[in-house]
Amino acid sequence: MGEDYRVEVTENGPYRVRGGVPLVRTHQVETKYGEPVAWAPDDPVDVAMPDDYAVCRCGRTSTQPLCDETCEREGFDGTEVAARNTYDDRAYPYRGGELTLNDDRTLCTRAGYCGDRFRNVWAMIADAADPEVAERIRGMSMLCPSGRIVTQPDGAEDRDEIDYPPGIALIRNASFWVRGGIPVVSADGDTYEVRNRQTLCRCGNSRNKPFCDGSHHDAGYQEG
Repeated sequence: MGEDYRVEVTENGPYRVRGGVPLVRTHQVETKYGEPVAWAPDDPVDVAMPDDYAVCRCGRTSTQPLCDETCEREGFDGTEVAARNTYDDRAYPYRGGELTLNDDRTLCTRAGYCGDRFRNVWAMIADAADPEVAERIRGMSMLCPSGRIVTQPDGAEDRDEIDYPPGIALIRNASFWVRGGIPVVSADGDTYEVRNRQTLCRCGNSRNKPFCDGSHHDAGYQEG
């Protein structure tokens, strides 16, 4: 267990989760102004067969988050269209002070950790020569569940990441948050780039399947 962790995308069907990947629930912690500032503590989810279970990809199951085969009965187009190249191939580096803010716009769950009611990280990076601003940007980027934005200070060997234990977090009324470097394998057997954090579509409406693009917001997705 652990080294066998993986999420397999099935053709027009659910995600099969192999190897005993822990499943938990979480939700965004917000200020009174609706600004996300943290994540709620993980709440474990019991799964009858923890070594091999299927979670819904079409968004219509009656047994959230587990698949009830609605995708088969009603039909679901789960065609994968996400790029197979690397994050670095796609990301644009914004520079400020001694900090680089890498941004891959194809990956976004619209969680909102990249800004507050005053400014977002793309505006703040111009002032990143101020150590307090740089630290604020770094903290905000690390809370981004999709890993769209990733920071790295000059001279740092590694990019800024929270050391997540491997697992999948169900974000309330949003995506599957795959954490801790769990491989995601496409329906044709290719493995997407393994990353510390990424979000998979859970509502069935993403235009960047299997990854989330924030379409659950527009669709008004409710997990039930």
